Amino acid sequence: MTVLQALILGAVQGLTEFLPVSSSGHLVIFQHLFGIKEPPLTFDILVHLGTLIAVFVAFREDIYAILRRPLSKITFLIIVGCIPAGLAGYLLAPVFEKAFQSLLVVSIGLLITGALLIVSEKLANKNIGLKEAEDTSFGDALFIGLLQAVAIIPGISRSGSTISAGLLSGMERDFAARFSFLLSIPVILGAGVFELKDLFTYGAPVDNATAYIIGPITAALFGYFAIKVVVRMVRGGRLSVFAYYCWALSLVTLAYQFIA
Repeated sequence: MTVLQALILGAVQGLTEFLPVSSSGHLVIFQHLFGIKEPPLTFDILVHLGTLIAVFVAFREDIYAILRRPLSKITFLIIVGCIPAGLAGYLLAPVFEKAFQSLLVVSIGLLITGALLIVSEKLANKNIGLKEAEDTSFGDALFIGLLQAVAIIPGISRSGSTISAGLLSGMERDFAARFSFLLSIPVILGAGVFELKDLFTYGAPVDNATAYIIGPITAALFGYFAIKVVVRMVRGGRLSVFAYYCWALSLVTLAYQFIA
């Protein structure tokens, strides 16, 4: 992997991990463009670590509050919200692996993401949500977690799905965004631990050390920027603008697949 490829993939991972446009979908697309079957495992783990650092920095106050009161309700809401994705990732891993090989799946996933953003935004504008952590039920957290599990499919955005589910559940806009990002911490950590298993099995070849430094740093910087953008747009009720990007990218991906 070259430094330029690491820079681009790190930026793409950082931006799309949190912008509601599907990081997995973009990863599949860029793998096809670069002719890379899949990013080296060590690099993949490192860029995920970069995005995790971005969440820790952006939501350090929320994380500190949870650490001070680990038995508060939001802790259990996060646990419940993570259960569906954990089960789906473990039980349906072969299905998801096949999905990552298909540009058609990515295209359909992007269409679904766009529809979710539009529908949730319209309903949220009609019914202004006021739920904070104490008002949110475990059923709401489970619903958000189910959409997070579905978002393992490439093309369906994790942040877009969970924020949309939060808005549909009646959450206050700012809390819907915060909860979505806090919910990403165990998921990203879990994915990293799962990949570490393969890393210990197959080893950690590093063909270009500079690329492995540039990638995670770029992912962290762009990830932090993406978080700030999303939170601001959710507060302003403008998250649905990303739906048009998802739909446009879906059409471009379909066209590329048929032409290629």
